[in-house]
Amino acid sequence: MVPVRRGSRMSEPTKIDFRRRRISAMSDVTDLVSMLFPGNRNQQYASARILVALKAGGGFLDSLGRLEEEYRISRRTLQRARAKLARLGLIERVTWMHRRYDGRAGWKLSGRMSTALRSLAERIDSWRANDAPAQSEKEGLLVSLLEP
Repeated sequence: MVPVRRGSRMSEPTKIDFRRRRISAMSDVTDLVSMLFPGNRNQQYASARILVALKAGGGFLDSLGRLEEEYRISRRTLQRARAKLARLGLIERVTWMHRRYDGRAGWKLSGRMSTALRSLAERIDSWRANDAPAQSEKEGLLVSLLEP
């Protein structure tokens, strides 16, 4: 990754690095977290620990707090990584009221991100196939509204 120059110091970009070649070369959790948290090694480490712990725990953990103590991750870093993973749909919070988990509360691996990415891929494929002529008329009208 090429560092971006800002001011007098060099820093890496912080946006998700979602390039086609990078995705096709992804092989494990470390590649995933380096794509999701570029430029922040602490959050990469924290999110990798969260995902590995969830995977090792059968996809469910009562609390992520033990990761703080066990792997010496700061609370702030762990919470920021957890929040981003939850926003992306990789993990989700389960409350004690959820019937499927028999009163257990905690964090679990989620399928929301993969479902959303599949939906996005299907939508792009349908646009490429140009299945709906009415949709292309609507798109033409919308683009004409954007003309200066």
